[in-house]
Amino acid sequence: MARKGIILAGGSGTRLYPLTLATSKQLMPVYDKPMIYYPLATLMDAGIREVLVITTPRDNEAFKNLLGDGKKWGMRIEYKVQEKPNGLAEAFIIGEEFIGNDNVVLILGDNLFYGESLKEILERSNARTEESTIFGYHVDDPRRYGVVEIDESGKAVSIEEKPEEPKSEYAVPGLYFYTNDVVRIAKTITPSERGELEITSVNEEYMKAKKLHVEKLGRGIAWFDTGTHDALIETTQFVQTIEKRQGMQICCPDEIAFENGWISSEELKQLAEPFMKTNYGKFLKRLADGEI
Repeated sequence: MARKGIILAGGSGTRLYPLTLATSKQLMPVYDKPMIYYPLATLMDAGIREVLVITTPRDNEAFKNLLGDGKKWGMRIEYKVQEKPNGLAEAFIIGEEFIGNDNVVLILGDNLFYGESLKEILERSNARTEESTIFGYHVDDPRRYGVVEIDESGKAVSIEEKPEEPKSEYAVPGLYFYTNDVVRIAKTITPSERGELEITSVNEEYMKAKKLHVEKLGRGIAWFDTGTHDALIETTQFVQTIEKRQGMQICCPDEIAFENGWISSEELKQLAEPFMKTNYGKFLKRLADGEI
């Protein structure tokens, strides 16, 4: 079964005020790329070519101007609006028509994943079509996160939000691979005390059915949630360090589209042309010319 992707780029971004008073946080720079490039690259690494971007009403046109219809990357990108921040699980209700009869992966627009084995993990998760997959990332202080407890077979047995006494040291990052019935589940869950359709409620339904697998992200994988001022600068410094030291790009949609065979070297050269005053454009040109 095919799988489609959703990037949730809504929300009010209040943790980044005053930076986000006039613009979406997912449009802000993380070193040399807009923040939304990073979750988009993760979906592309998973082999996903059809993506729905869910935005606030204010920012919808700005995202369209940035990403377009996806054809330049051999993809199809559509757009929907989340009128109010009613919770992550609302993404599946908003995206019901887009999802259709396919499985779906949701990624939050402010999450960055990077690592040598990441593509293999994503492809493995995408191939798991009869059950859903979330991820476990080992953290130093799990009390700050949603925490998943995992049994010996790799299934989730409990999920708690910011527990005082965590049952594991694995946080749940903002990336979720679901079977098609997630749309039905999202429609049936009850809003939380804060009035939102919580993604944890969705995960609990899959967990009850023993259909929630957990992929552990090991030491070689970096995960950043760029939702605070400190996290934003930490992520930027990480990307800057890797790119400057290696002379390569991190989470570059143009490169991934080319490596996936979705665009040709000539098409990559055309994409590089407007950016030739930057290291980003020069990297794409070298890639297209076979120098990398």
